[in-house]
Amino acid sequence: MGWILSVIAASPWARAMLKGAVAVLTIMLFLLSLRRAGERAGRLAERLETPEKANEIQRQMLVAASRRPRDRDDLAQRMRDGRF
Repeated sequence: MGWILSVIAASPWARAMLKGAVAVLTIMLFLLSLRRAGERAGRLAERLETPEKANEIQRQMLVAASRRPRDRDDLAQRMRDGRF
């Protein structure tokens, strides 16, 4: 093992290859980190979006319920007037 380190330290082309390999490895790790961060952000956005959709649907249901006829007579009157 010691002779490998001495060859790398003594040979300029080996040092250049080692520097290139380290640079490529660094860039690959950085890109992998960006990808994982993007996936995490996407999952968090989806978690936020789901309750918002449910709240919107519930709000629409409440609005529809507030406009419903109070009783059968009210329903009949609306139907006669053509407002139903």
